[in-house]
Amino acid sequence: MKKDLHPDYHPVVFVDISTGRRFVTRSTVKSAKTEEIDGVEHYVVSCGITSDSHPFFTGRNQFVDTEGRIDKFQKRFGAVRRVKKPSKAS
Repeated sequence: MKKDLHPDYHPVVFVDISTGRRFVTRSTVKSAKTEEIDGVEHYVVSCGITSDSHPFFTGRNQFVDTEGRIDKFQKRFGAVRRVKKPSKAS
């Protein structure tokens, strides 16, 4: 392996702010906060949204589209008409 080519990986703990769940992994991210887990020093990175709290993965707060996409588009932009620009030839 070539030296100074690959990034420096560190043990990291990603903490979900809303649920408190912790994801222990390795990453190139560093932070000022550290924590010792099983005798290994980990950087602690706080995350706002993870798979533990995102609505797509949890199934909560899903938006149900009752109207079709085309109907919604027609409702928003159907009344807008484009004005023909006068041609430069005449």
